[in-house]
This record gives sequence, C-alpha cells and structure tokens, in this order.
Amino acid sequence: MTTGPAQPAGAAEPGRDPGAVSKFVEGFAAQLVEAGMQRMPARVFAALLASDSGSMTSAELGESLRVSPAAVSGAVRYLSQQHMVSREREPGSRRERYRVHSNQWYEALTNREAVIKRWESALSEGVASLGADTPAGRRMVETLAFFEFVDGEIAAMMERWRLHREDRFGQG
Repeated sequence: MTTGPAQPAGAAEPGRDPGAVSKFVEGFAAQLVEAGMQRMPARVFAALLASDSGSMTSAELGESLRVSPAAVSGAVRYLSQQHMVSREREPGSRRERYRVHSNQWYEALTNREAVIKRWESALSEGVASLGADTPAGRRMVETLAFFEFVDGEIAAMMERWRLHREDRFGQG
C-alpha cells in the first residue's frame, strides 16, 4: 500500500530532503550521460549511489525513478556488464537486489583495462596487415603506442589507488 507519491531513491531515509536527493540523482545522472553513459543506466546508478544501503530491488528503483520494470532491467543489465553494480538474491526469495559497491569505479576501470588490451591486440594485427611504414600503419602504430601508455598508466594508478584507499579507509 502506497501512502503518497514515489520518493526518489534515498529520499525517505531519515534526515533526507527528498528534493535535494532527487536533484542529486538527476544531476549526477545528467553528468554521467554527458560523459557517454546511457540515460536510464545513469539514473539507476545514481539512485543506488544515493541510497544508504547502496542496494535496491527492481520495484524500488522503478518506483523511485518512476520508470517501468523493463527500463530498470535493461539499465541493470548494462551496469552489470560494466561491473558497476552486482545482482544479489534476497535470502528465501526470488527477488533480486541490485547493489553498488564502494569499489565500483575500481572494478569499472579494471574492466576497461581488459578492453584496452583487446584494442592493443587488434591494433597490432592492423599494423601487421597494413605495414608500419604506410600512412595508415603509422597512425595505427601511434594509436597502439597511446593505448599501451594508457594501459600502463591505469595499472600504476590502480595500484596507487589501492594503497591510498587502504591508508584512508582501511582494509576493505
């Protein structure tokens, strides 16, 4: 039984201003969309991030964002593939909860590192096919060098982050 209009994710939690929470969710989602994320996954991710538990069911997400279960399902599928949320089964229930973890950015970047490795492999094949001395081959050599550089930087940055996180927040 509903006692009023749906509240944004986290808005009904004690000490929360529903308007401020809604403004954050929609504003942060807009920033994610501007950076290239699809709109609905961005809204779902922001809603999960704004909830104290970091976990909501599909029904809770749908109600708080005023969207259909199908929209939530598609968004969660995308976010799961990007390693930004995980699915958890509620004990003794068929319902799933979707959770955002404190290390979601680490996981998402680690996933990107695997993508960069695949791009490096494809570019190496392209260089071999086109020849490193052709104009297209030289562009690919430079592109490959860029991704190799980025790959090394991400690996080093992730290690620095792990140490920084451990120092600042403890094991976790």
